[in-house]
Amino acid sequence: MTSKGLTLKIAERLEEPGNILRLRLARPDGAPLPKFEAGAHLDLRLNDGKVDLWRQYSLCSDPADTGFYEIGVLLDPKTRGGSAAVHKLALPGVTFEVDGPRNHFPLAETAQKTVLFGGGIGITPMLAMARRLHALGRDFVLHYCTRSHAVTAFCQIIAHASWKDKVVFHFDDQAVEQKLDLTRDLPAPAADTHLYVCGPQGFMDWVISGAEAAGHASANIHREYFSADVDTTGQSFEVEARRSGITVTIGPADTIAKALARAGVKVEVKCEEGVCGTCVTDVLEGTPDHRDKFLTDDEREEGTMICACCSRSCSSKLVLDI
Repeated sequence: MTSKGLTLKIAERLEEPGNILRLRLARPDGAPLPKFEAGAHLDLRLNDGKVDLWRQYSLCSDPADTGFYEIGVLLDPKTRGGSAAVHKLALPGVTFEVDGPRNHFPLAETAQKTVLFGGGIGITPMLAMARRLHALGRDFVLHYCTRSHAVTAFCQIIAHASWKDKVVFHFDDQAVEQKLDLTRDLPAPAADTHLYVCGPQGFMDWVISGAEAAGHASANIHREYFSADVDTTGQSFEVEARRSGITVTIGPADTIAKALARAGVKVEVKCEEGVCGTCVTDVLEGTPDHRDKFLTDDEREEGTMICACCSRSCSSKLVLDI
């Protein structure tokens, strides 16, 4: 379910270890919130008069609870403004404009076995998934990887959870035998076994490549990137916005979305780095040069969609259905 234009207040602000805020959001009047599925996220508008940003945060609360939503926000030292704005603005009682919930990371609820891999702040969607899988009585295990116990968030939630015995902690600063070992910790590949991965890009790429090397089908390896190191530069090319009747040139340091916006063609953009899917646009002609982390391998191969915030073109011209 997706609901646009919600206004939610900060009902509770909790400081977790590792510079992570746990925020509880609710309707100002206390009315029930739209239901969400495990893996869903919220789009949160951050506007303090100086910055006006949209950022995406995974829901970590119980999908069965419609009284509030919970998200976790890491104060990222490499922030482009989003996480710093949340830590500054998200005070109890303050209201935010919210879009969602929306889900690009859905849980295969009928899987016979599910293995969840959460690295750092990537634990947030896994908490909602663990809650849902436990409620369904499914077989699952959650591997939670952090630098050390001292910076591990949500420990109290896990310690009091009825599914706490399904969680395996892995700390970088502890003995090697307790660290995540893909040879040991990956299950045997099977059609009804699904893997879910979220966390820093290097962690995710390592787990995904290890799972693929172990024989797990790409369709059974599910991933959600919070951010991506994306290079948006390249050779110039043309983009025709067919329905708008406008053609623009995308310069070496430009993006499709920005060039079209200057020409009066609006492409909705939120994350600006190819992870949220807001800017996905249909391609009518030409060959996209995919730079995003949102589209699946099959969608990239089809070449019929492009993330306009970051991707470019392999051909001299792209024709978009916009």
